[in-house]
Amino acid sequence: MANTWWELNILCEPDLEESIFWRLEDFGCRGTASESKGDSSLVRAYLPTIQTQLLDLAALSLWLRQDALCVGVSSPSLQWQLIDEEDWATSWKQYWHPQEIGDRFLINPAWLPLPETTERLVIRLDPGVAFGTGNHATTQLCLESLEMRLSGVPQSFVGTGGKHEHLIIADIGCGSGILSIGALLLGAEKVYAVDTDPLAVQSTNSNGALNDISPERLLPALGSVDVLTKLLENPVDGIVCNILAHVIIELIPEMSAIAKPETWAIFSGILLEQSKAVADALEQNGWVVATLWKRKEWCCLNVRRS
Repeated sequence: MANTWWELNILCEPDLEESIFWRLEDFGCRGTASESKGDSSLVRAYLPTIQTQLLDLAALSLWLRQDALCVGVSSPSLQWQLIDEEDWATSWKQYWHPQEIGDRFLINPAWLPLPETTERLVIRLDPGVAFGTGNHATTQLCLESLEMRLSGVPQSFVGTGGKHEHLIIADIGCGSGILSIGALLLGAEKVYAVDTDPLAVQSTNSNGALNDISPERLLPALGSVDVLTKLLENPVDGIVCNILAHVIIELIPEMSAIAKPETWAIFSGILLEQSKAVADALEQNGWVVATLWKRKEWCCLNVRRS
């Protein structure tokens, strides 16, 4: 018998969409998509039934109503139904389309043909059940930050003598591998990508292959910063980390141990009201916040070692 999934359909005001994405990610949803329905947004999300009971869904509905109350918009409506694994695997994909991010990236769903002509760096992506489709503000902020950080790096670094041809990056909480692949397309030499979810590690591996990234350049592993300390021969040049704020705060001391004096980092997954707590923790561990970029209620901190 096929595994079953909950399909959640949330009709909400557009202003609430980003906080709903965050709430769904925190709740453990695997695969989210949204579309416009007149003046409203319809958000779809998927959860394996093995990890979710009806009481959990009722609690989620209450949290969504409380979130709406906090920002002063009307409450969203949440409906759910059971679907089979095969239906889940294809259903949300029909709502996900190619998306331009920043000045240089184009996210192209793996099941759609590549554009005939584009000057953008194309990331082919099949996120499966991993977080990171490029739809979420935090992912977009990270890709745009990487673009700014690595602008001018040659795409083909082998034998070019390019400025950053030996750039080594750690992607902590790699999800679908979208940030790792973006960094490699911008000219980084190697990315060590870690995630505590084995499905994310699998997704990063398969998306690396989809984009013709050699296994020597993209090295996914199960775990967190503690695993990186065993894998790395030397401290890294850059860190990207798009996870939840409280996890970032917990990991900052460990991340500082894999950095060198000139290491830079990009942190996102941070709500605006959480940014001060994250910035304070960074500064207490010898990092300087250079810029804070925000999109709606989310922000991204670009930092460097002091």
